[in-house]
Parts: sequence; structure tokens; C-alpha cells
Amino acid sequence: MTSPVPLAAVILAGGASRRMGRDKATVMFDGQTLVERMVSAVSPRCAPVFVVAAPGQALPTLDAHILRDDIRGVGPLLATGRGLRAAADAGLELAFVCAVDMPLLSADLIDELDGPAVRLGADVVLPWDGRTHYLAGIYRTSLHERVSELVDAGERSMRALVESVDTQRVVMPEQASLTNVNTVAELRATASSRIA
Repeated sequence: MTSPVPLAAVILAGGASRRMGRDKATVMFDGQTLVERMVSAVSPRCAPVFVVAAPGQALPTLDAHILRDDIRGVGPLLATGRGLRAAADAGLELAFVCAVDMPLLSADLIDELDGPAVRLGADVVLPWDGRTHYLAGIYRTSLHERVSELVDAGERSMRALVESVDTQRVVMPEQASLTNVNTVAELRATASSRIA
């Protein structure tokens, strides 16, 4: 199944991973690093795939375009802008933006969001299951300009972007695809839940 419109993917892999205690992108899950797993999950629906990494961050060989954050440690907003700019330069109007720490992500989630993204014509379409998932949504690639403005004004949060543009939320039940892992304990629990 293909998306109704072309979608790029932007995977944010350069976070500090403080709670994990090591680089989340290269943590192993079910025989793959998280970043390999995420590239595999989005590739059936999205092309090109961009992985935004920290300066000097070591990554495995990936079937994706590697972009480097200009500055380390300023949060996901700047990295999102970097990925959206690359997707816009590649000629795409929309991109699925996600964090690297979602080991159960399924392309089905992208399917649930891309239809509303096209129908509603919003700048951002996010899943909502009782909370807003900023790093699992579809973003208009032209928003890279808005991101630059926000960063220049000292903003660092995805919320600042989402609240300043036309954002729509798609209500859905809690689902495994939206599980993110921030600690070793969460990683183990998520792995165990797949086996159970």
C-alpha cells in the first residue's frame, strides 16, 4: 500500500539520550539498532528518508540520507527544521517526522495520518491518544522557515511550532506504534511485551 501523496520521512536520531545512558539510535532491539529499525519501518511509505544525527554521532550504514545537526543539545525543534528543509529541497511537500526511539512503529500509523493530512490541508497532523505525540506526525515541509524563526527567537520545543501553526489532531486509541523508550527499563519492558 502506498501513501495517497508522496511523503518524506525525517527521523530524529541525535538526542542526548541522558535517561538511556547511551546513544539511543544504536541501542539494539530485536536484532537491529533502533535507527535501523526506524528506517525499515518508514521506508515502505516514505521516500526519501532523512536521519538527522548529532555532529560526530556514529551510525550504522543506513539506506537513508544522513543529515547533521548544526548544534548539539538544543532539542528536537532545530533538528526537525533541518529535516524539513532537506525534504522541501527534495521536492516533497509533506514529511512524517518521528523520534528514533519508537521500536514498534508501523507504517500503518503513517497511513492513519496521511489521509487526514491531505484532506484537512493542515500544517501539522498529529496522533492523539490522550496525549499529543509531537514526534510521530506529518508536517508540511515549508515549516522549516517557521522553525528558523522560532529558533532565532530562542524557542526550543516542538510545542512552540505546533501551537503557532494550523495543527490538527487525529484521535486514536492507544497503540504500540506510539510507544517510545527513554530508559533501559522501558526498552526491556517493550521487548518483553512483544514476546508475551
